Amino acid sequence: MTEATAAPNELGPAPDPDVRLGAQVHTDGTTFTLWAPAAERVELALLGPDGAQRNLDLTHTGEYWTGFVAGIGHGQRYGYRVHGPFDPSHGLRFHPSKLLLDPYARAVDGSLDFTSPLIYDSSDGDSAGHVPVGVVVADGAPPPPISRPVPWSETVIYELHTKGFTKLHPDVPEHQRGTYAGLAHPSVINYLTELGVTSVELLPIHHFLTEPAIAARGLPNYWGYNTLNYFAPHGPFSSAGSAGEQVAEFKAMVAAFHAAGIEVILDVVYNHTAEGGFDGPTLSFRGIDNRAYYRLTHGGVTYDVTGTGNSVDTSHPQVRRLVMDSLRYWVEEMGVDGFRFDLAVTLIRNERHEVDTVDHPFLAEVAADPVLGRVKLISEPWDVGPFGYQVGNFGTPWSEWNGKFRDSVRDVWRTSSYGVQDLAYRLSGSSDLYGDDGRYPYASINFVTAHDGFTLRDLVSYDHKHNDANREDNRDGTDDNRSWNCGVEGETDDGGVVALRKRQMANLMTTLVLSTGVPMITAGDECGRTQYGNNNAYCQDSEISWFDWTLPSTWSDHLGLTKQLLALRAAHPALRQWHYFSGQPVVAGGRKDLSWIAPHGGEMTENDWHDGNLRTIGMFLAGDALRGTDAEGNILTDNSFLLVLNATAEEREVVVPDASWAPGYEVVVDTSGSGVTEVEAGARVPLAPRCVVLLRAL
Repeated sequence: MTEATAAPNELGPAPDPDVRLGAQVHTDGTTFTLWAPAAERVELALLGPDGAQRNLDLTHTGEYWTGFVAGIGHGQRYGYRVHGPFDPSHGLRFHPSKLLLDPYARAVDGSLDFTSPLIYDSSDGDSAGHVPVGVVVADGAPPPPISRPVPWSETVIYELHTKGFTKLHPDVPEHQRGTYAGLAHPSVINYLTELGVTSVELLPIHHFLTEPAIAARGLPNYWGYNTLNYFAPHGPFSSAGSAGEQVAEFKAMVAAFHAAGIEVILDVVYNHTAEGGFDGPTLSFRGIDNRAYYRLTHGGVTYDVTGTGNSVDTSHPQVRRLVMDSLRYWVEEMGVDGFRFDLAVTLIRNERHEVDTVDHPFLAEVAADPVLGRVKLISEPWDVGPFGYQVGNFGTPWSEWNGKFRDSVRDVWRTSSYGVQDLAYRLSGSSDLYGDDGRYPYASINFVTAHDGFTLRDLVSYDHKHNDANREDNRDGTDDNRSWNCGVEGETDDGGVVALRKRQMANLMTTLVLSTGVPMITAGDECGRTQYGNNNAYCQDSEISWFDWTLPSTWSDHLGLTKQLLALRAAHPALRQWHYFSGQPVVAGGRKDLSWIAPHGGEMTENDWHDGNLRTIGMFLAGDALRGTDAEGNILTDNSFLLVLNATAEEREVVVPDASWAPGYEVVVDTSGSGVTEVEAGARVPLAPRCVVLLRAL
């Protein structure tokens, strides 16, 4: 039976195996294609509005099961029933009573019934009605691209949660708060453009689920690091519905950001899925080909290097195809501008589960892909398995979350670092991590906080985590916070402590924004957002996590400083250089591109670098000639700047460089608020305790 003559709800002949996977809508029906090489039979389950099912056998062609159904199209709900041997000890988990979600579904509808035993393959009962299902989505036009892609050298990333950012926003219509449409609201976008960020990084928006164990505690998975499907935007983030409307609403959001010149980067979780460990629910991948999709040990047990119960096996070519198809879909069809890969080391483990940073085919396929070659790629360069910490080892074209930047900057400002040697590497772009493999300073995604851990305000207000709301007896979350509460644990009315905390926040933000590399700001850190000491708010869909829109006015001083810093960075190439420093002049007779200034006014000596008690340092950035050229090929020039940090608890007298460096200096930023506006060359200047000063050479 051909497509033209097929009767409604009857399967036609299989298409060519090269036809894309998933549900492809035609003018007269829909083609369904599923990869399931070990299956013995595959049924397509078409679901009616009342839950009624019609099951149709797909045709087996090679490793694929395919068929055409006339008379159905956009909005049709569907799933698969996959038949085959059930032998968990050998990794075989086929169970046709489990209604399975298409891994290539463009939209997901319905929720998971956590209380039902039918979601597990240990039960012979039918899981239909208890599990999410796929929705057929017709192709549509992608969002307009951003008019001017943001160069890495100008990028400022703002990490936010789709729901939490607008849940309390007073200008967003109530029914759109916490949704894609809410993020696209003009008031929200205006806030971001006025702040000065160039790129929003959205916590996971691939359709995700709450883990049954978390649901049993009466809590949700709020962050979303528990993906069920890699093509579908998360349905509950849609204000318009989950029968395909979420796709259109997501595209409209991307279009709104692009119109404002803001990029959209997705935090993606290809390292594990929502099916959990060996005893988790059977929802999709496990029932289609458990042995291919997941890393297994002897006895069919999942090999877990993610801490979630399973790990996706990208050593398998078809699993890599799934990941690559998903990435290209989000770029070409959904319009996104980049990805941050959660626990990316899991993706470069080979068939023996060993980390391979050199020859893993996933790295090669990403590097060679023309679609991915035009977007930003950021790895979280670790997982929880053996040799999982790989900061600095991903190579081109990757940028990386620089965990060493976070740790070093936190240690300096809590006065627990050994000298300033490591800080100097972090301030100047971390060439020790990224400078030996052909990458540039933008390989370093600099951050002090992220969604995982304390907020900036909590970092200076708590020595210990306070995660009682998570209902795990405060056992969850890291104990290695590298924080300092400034003398009092938690909120206080002590004016001296509050003032010190605000200065420490200013110091941390200034260090972050003015360091070479790409700064990433966690939403709310610019205006004092607190999680009340919770450093693991993954299950807090509440005021603990939501952005409090009363804070921008309450913390206007810190918000103003952040805006000022980002404006300075945008205006001055000297403050966002995209070549590593050599410590030599760029042009004959010029000043060194970078010089490290000791408190005595001269350049740092070997003794200074090895002084474990030294926590005061200056960084002179020569702007008379910068490495690189402008669009016309001219050598870039800018002002020169002197950045001085005093991370000690005492006032320090420093000597600024003499007139051979600059005739004098204008104070641009001073976190101590000393009121000094100009400094003469060679002058002795008292620096307040715990402060950062940025001076512009006259």
